[in-house]
Amino acid sequence: MEVIEKRRRLREKYIEDSRRWVCSLPFKLTAVLVGSYARGDFNLWSDVDILLVSTEFKGNLVERLKRLDIPAGFQVIPLTDKEFKRLLEKREPLILEAKESGVVLKDDLKIFGTNFS
Repeated sequence: MEVIEKRRRLREKYIEDSRRWVCSLPFKLTAVLVGSYARGDFNLWSDVDILLVSTEFKGNLVERLKRLDIPAGFQVIPLTDKEFKRLLEKREPLILEAKESGVVLKDDLKIFGTNFS
């Protein structure tokens, strides 16, 4: 049981660290933790996967990532709200994963307050 409790505390630490970083960003966004830390099946080599959705993202992926001061060990996927909606309509696996097992860190855009169906 001690091992399980230690993993639970470690997962909660990464969720809180992710939430703190997301809340420090100076624009409105919706952020969801996805991947192994969201599911709880992380390991020593896992990175922290965060889906960011904002109306403020401009340019290509590299330009968007340059705007963010991403902590070490974080993997960030920055999407505009229109890109998110288009990928949702196409039933993109990452978007479905965010919907089904993601941990919502912040939801300024109220994406997760709506019905996805």
